[in-house]
Amino acid sequence: KFNNKKYRLVVRFTNKKVICQIMYATIRGDMIVAQATSSELTNFGVPVGHKNYAAAYCTGLLIARRVLKKFGLDETFKGKEELDGEDYHV
Repeated sequence: KFNNKKYRLVVRFTNKKVICQIMYATIRGDMIVAQATSSELTNFGVPVGHKNYAAAYCTGLLIARRVLKKFGLDETFKGKEELDGEDYHV
């Protein structure tokens, strides 16, 4: 029961940013696998607006890519290579 890793996405909204974490619980406490904040979006071309739902969505995508890379699944789930406005289904 306690050694089974059940990963959770935790999203926290502060007064200035959005914090997303992937974690799992153990007897010793919560272990964080990866973390991303919306203030990191300035490195990807989003200079302002780090507190809204769009920033939360982008931060979720950022942490998803980090976790996939950490577990070695980033080549399996590449996502949309070319942006053309069409629906994308995995």
